Amino acid sequence: MTTLAELARAILAEPDPPSKARRAAAMARRWRTAPDLKPGNPSAPDRPARPAQPDLRPPRDMPKRGRGISLENRIALLHALAHIELNAVDLACDLIARFATPALPREFYDDWVSVAEEEALHFDLLSGRLTDLGSFYGALPAHDGLWEAAENNAHNLMARLAVVPMVLEARGLDVTPAMIASMKKAQDAETVAILERIYQDEIGHVAIGRRWFEHLCEKRGLIAEDAWRELVRENFAGLLKPPFNHEAREAAGFLNREYETLDQSG
Repeated sequence: MTTLAELARAILAEPDPPSKARRAAAMARRWRTAPDLKPGNPSAPDRPARPAQPDLRPPRDMPKRGRGISLENRIALLHALAHIELNAVDLACDLIARFATPALPREFYDDWVSVAEEEALHFDLLSGRLTDLGSFYGALPAHDGLWEAAENNAHNLMARLAVVPMVLEARGLDVTPAMIASMKKAQDAETVAILERIYQDEIGHVAIGRRWFEHLCEKRGLIAEDAWRELVRENFAGLLKPPFNHEAREAAGFLNREYETLDQSG
């Protein structure tokens, strides 16, 4: 494989989750140690390869997850998070492969290769914790809503950045502190440590998405705040709902006014 896009497509084509994570880490090592490696040509499959398990269901058909701190509920939470992180590996690789172009600076690829590598680490940590608790990734059903949201913006890099890191991952910043508090209540120090690591990394991922969205807006003479609002309204089916984690969002570069008043009404 002679380009970064080819490496990313190979990750998308890998159905085995641990192998997918290892390939993402290997892609990062190769990118950093091969300065002559080119981005390549833009191309990505419609959907990434998936293992036989978990059973993928529409979000409306998913069983409701309990809110207590029982072992069963903690396993269900960790399984859902592992599924999100596996999807996040594919989303980062899809972005690299689908939008590869020499017009983007190498720093763009530096950032998204790093995101793919960190999402792979998150999956490994969560998958390992599931094993520690007597379960495994694939043991429970999962929904495909995250990838479906990405499919809606496969045509436009700015739309992808506006929705995936700046809406979906930003929402993760809002909900993760409550998960950490719940795991502390359960005296599950190992899971707390994993969630705290993911939380800090995701602040960086949201910031990366915002930085490159603003870069593209500047290149096109657009006002970033206005462009983001418009693209979210056009490409995201839903509302941005409080409560918002203002501290984490500010650390990622957001201003309160940008998201607090955003709705679908125009």
